[in-house]
Amino acid sequence: MNRGPESRGGPSVTAVVVTYDRRDLLDEALTALGAQTRPPDRITVVDNASADGTAAMVAERFPGADLLALPRNIGGAGGFSAGMARAMGGGADLLWLLDDDTVPEPEALQALLDARQRAATEEDGPPVLVASRVVWTDGRDHPMNTPRPKPRATAAESRLARAAGCVPIRSASFVSALVDAEAVRERGLPVADYFLWNDDFEFTTRLLRGRRGLLCPGSVVVHKTREFGGADADPGDRFFYEVRNKIWLFTGSRGLAPPERALYAGSTVRRWARTFAGSSDRAVLRRALARGVRDGLLTRPRPTAAILRETGALGETDISLPHDGRRHDRDG
Repeated sequence: MNRGPESRGGPSVTAVVVTYDRRDLLDEALTALGAQTRPPDRITVVDNASADGTAAMVAERFPGADLLALPRNIGGAGGFSAGMARAMGGGADLLWLLDDDTVPEPEALQALLDARQRAATEEDGPPVLVASRVVWTDGRDHPMNTPRPKPRATAAESRLARAAGCVPIRSASFVSALVDAEAVRERGLPVADYFLWNDDFEFTTRLLRGRRGLLCPGSVVVHKTREFGGADADPGDRFFYEVRNKIWLFTGSRGLAPPERALYAGSTVRRWARTFAGSSDRAVLRRALARGVRDGLLTRPRPTAAILRETGALGETDISLPHDGRRHDRDG
């Protein structure tokens, strides 16, 4: 399972899987990674201080995996930041980002790599991100993980994407995305302090601003959520993270150009309205909204490197990465 980059030609791929108290689902996901027609060269599992025996299961069932057991739960945002830093410190060229309830079909990684190669150009090389098609357990496209199409893709971009069997996109989720490690070095890790929600949107829009990303329908993964639904399902207290992080994103991230901020802010307000309309306890949402607005306006995310060092996930001698959300001059 832990094959080095010297074992095959082409770029080395490290799968980064973040988990928290879902041992059985993680077992299924890691088994599927090992069954790929083109397996990843390495697998890094980030355990967010699970209490269900996850770490012991990984050590016993998947001894070749690189297990990073964190002393406390720093959420999906922190977990992916930690795992990506670990993988890049180990020399990975490409990072395959997956949730612990994501089960890839056997040819999922090969399809991503093939699409990336077909879409490469002499001018700017391959796209910096290629995302999988995400389906639910019954085969329907999962509305929670639908990448946003790129609204201003050029004719040349669209032709190139079609030739590769893909679609140009502006953002993607962490359910299954293959990203270029060098681009992450340039533009920074996910913002760990987001904890959960919007971390993947902020990170991928920042990574893709002025660059190319693709949705590859030929790469299929199954996202085994309990229910079929989108991000506007009733979130309860967790609505706090949606509100706070969206405010942080719109006021501080360099991922979106000004016209895009207006576009996505409008869609966010409409989604929040749908969330309230479908909620069974609007009082909980109102309290979460108030806390989220307060913290979003009055606080800023802590530096990701500081959070990772606190948990031991990033040592003083590890890779040096730019500050999250650094300014970029090119529009996308």
